[in-house]
Amino acid sequence: MTKIYAIANQKGGVGKTTTCVNLAASLVATKKRVLLVDLDPQGNATMGSGVNKNEVEKSIYDVLTERESINDCLVLSESGKYQVLPANGDLTAAEVEMLALDNKERRLQNALNLVRDQFDYILIDCPPSLNMLTLNALTACDGVIIAMQCEYYALEGLSALVGTINQIQKVLNPHLKIEGLLRTMYDPRNSLTNDVSAQLQQHFGDRLYRTCIPRNVRLAEAPSFGMPVLAFDRQSKGAIAYLALAGEILRRNESSNKSAAEVVATN
Repeated sequence: MTKIYAIANQKGGVGKTTTCVNLAASLVATKKRVLLVDLDPQGNATMGSGVNKNEVEKSIYDVLTERESINDCLVLSESGKYQVLPANGDLTAAEVEMLALDNKERRLQNALNLVRDQFDYILIDCPPSLNMLTLNALTACDGVIIAMQCEYYALEGLSALVGTINQIQKVLNPHLKIEGLLRTMYDPRNSLTNDVSAQLQQHFGDRLYRTCIPRNVRLAEAPSFGMPVLAFDRQSKGAIAYLALAGEILRRNESSNKSAAEVVATN
């Protein structure tokens, strides 16, 4: 079964795009078919995948406004070996246009349904705000991966995001759940990091990924070369961490599928 995950957090600079790009490449390394959907008008996931956002002729803007079919807008990331639905500044206009359109919350969901069977994983890079674009992502996905730093303000923002997810679950997407919380820019030498990490463990339990993404220079450098860190420096701590995250996600899904199969067999 195809899994669709939104990488979300209304706070900027917490590693959402870095996670989206590098998790996509790491899942490809495990022989999975992956689509990365860039839903941020800044287009950083597009550029980080080696696709020039200023040169794309068709983007997610055309998909959301139904000017083009989604298959006609997909571009291959040469460095990451996954498909990209690119974004650029045009996406800002799409958000405004969508307000006047019918079924505006389900535009992305309807588009992804057309290509869902072509991929094992679809990752959506959300903008750093709870707007119409993020609403589309949360309506379209099966689960949310929350990327966050272990700092005080991150905890405050997390409660607001969880509240939004609960509301969307009630109104638009009954299957929506928090897939996992990912600790990014992790520095275990920092006492605040350890305190916040302990609170996350207490409140979210198994939904907190065991894998932590460390602060890593190679992770920060890779986007300027238009490639995931796995292609830039496979031996770096950042690359190893995202491969570990991909493995953890795969194991969780295998366990979940096995449990579901056992329930069906029992009934």
